[in-house]
Amino acid sequence: MDPSDIDVRIDYFHTATDSYLRRLGVDRSRLPTREDWRSSYREDWSRPVAERRGPAIVWEADGEMVGFSSADRIEFGVEARMHLHILEADNRRRGLGTAFVRLSASYYFEVLRIERLYCEPNAFNVAPNRTLQKAGFRYLFTHESTPGPINFFQATTRWVMDRADRP
Repeated sequence: MDPSDIDVRIDYFHTATDSYLRRLGVDRSRLPTREDWRSSYREDWSRPVAERRGPAIVWEADGEMVGFSSADRIEFGVEARMHLHILEADNRRRGLGTAFVRLSASYYFEVLRIERLYCEPNAFNVAPNRTLQKAGFRYLFTHESTPGPINFFQATTRWVMDRADRP
């Protein structure tokens, strides 16, 4: 993902319906303003990829951006957390997510030189949980937490992929 994709990522959250944000576990009131988010991304992208707080990958199908993945809570050389999003409802449930998750995982393992990659979607959002399982992630547990700064307290399912198990 490069700076020209910033608004797509921001709009994904800011234009989502409240019901969709709830499914993601996102609290609309915690979303940064568009300009604050833009500034934060620009500042982060001014660093080399391996030093970013939130490197991200654009997913394309037929030459068009259909989704993205981002990483955070990065401990370089050790572990990171991955997030995944398909932009339009028409592109969900087409099997794209599994391939994109595998490719994203490979990218994060290489660029961040991590040994473990976690993903922790809302426990009641079935699609990402199935996708992670199909992509080779291993279920660890379900618990209640606030996974990130834009999330509300919720039940989440923690999945992990170890470097040795990556596709």
